[in-house]
Amino acid sequence: MGTQQILLIVLSVIIVGIAVAVGITMFNAQASNSNRQALIGDMNNFGANALAFYKTPITHGGGGKTWGSDIDEVGQWLGFGYVVGTNTLTSGNGSFVLSVAADVVTITATGNEIGNDNTNNVGAVMTITGATSAIVTTISN
Repeated sequence: MGTQQILLIVLSVIIVGIAVAVGITMFNAQASNSNRQALIGDMNNFGANALAFYKTPITHGGGGKTWGSDIDEVGQWLGFGYVVGTNTLTSGNGSFVLSVAADVVTITATGNEIGNDNTNNVGAVMTITGATSAIVTTISN
């Protein structure tokens, strides 16, 4: 083989290596973005159901314009394998921790994929205010 052919083979191997590395990076970025969007979708579902609990009269099993005596009532209303001891819900996209303070329920989500910092999993926090029906979502990673 001539030197020109060897040079072309080496150059081809380098280009293919770079293309594979860029492809892996793009795949990982898309996986974390998809997981983040799925978490937010789940949280929107949980938030709407939590507001339904808040607005449903006590006689029909809801909160009657309160979040109830403890977060377990809201969690059991939401379902999704709610665990009483840890106040967590789970889905295929991640885990969600519920907490309540006065008129606000907070849902803290942790996804299954590594986030933008390449260390921690993707996450988001949603706060639901009962009296105003306001839902605010903040992305944490």
